[in-house]
Amino acid sequence: MIKIAVVGPESSGKTTMCEALALEFGSIWVEEFARAHLEEHGPEYTEPDLLNIAKGQVLAEGQAIKRAQEQGVELIICDTDMITIRIWSEEVFGRSAPELIALSEQRHYDHWLLSRPDIPWEPDPLRENPHDRDRLFAVYEVMLKKLGKPYTIVQGEQEQRMATAIKVVDLVLNC
Repeated sequence: MIKIAVVGPESSGKTTMCEALALEFGSIWVEEFARAHLEEHGPEYTEPDLLNIAKGQVLAEGQAIKRAQEQGVELIICDTDMITIRIWSEEVFGRSAPELIALSEQRHYDHWLLSRPDIPWEPDPLRENPHDRDRLFAVYEVMLKKLGKPYTIVQGEQEQRMATAIKVVDLVLNC
């Protein structure tokens, strides 16, 4: 099973990319659990909520892997990962729970697509950082490097982003 994680700051085209990649490759797309959680429980959250969100994301990935195996699909596209939730925790609360740190270091993905926020901000009641996206992008890149994760930056207009993402996924699938 090949797993690709799509990460980056808010409103940087991650969900659009995940949907398009799933369609392009006939793969299973794992939606961002945090969005469903916050839509159900409201936009306010606590540090323990982030650990519950992480556990929900892990569960959603497990369910997607099971579906993929049943359908004979070899690729899972994940709209976020544990690194994202760890960064979110560190940005909002100044720290991450040890369990969240462990999840961010131990969860395996074959490649990460890091989405540069060079597209216009799209307002959304659950989004928090319209003016801090470039700094947050750098935080993601530093974390991916620190953890030794293989990643590719996707940037530019939608067509360029998708061309890069498709090329990378093709390479990962054919390794």
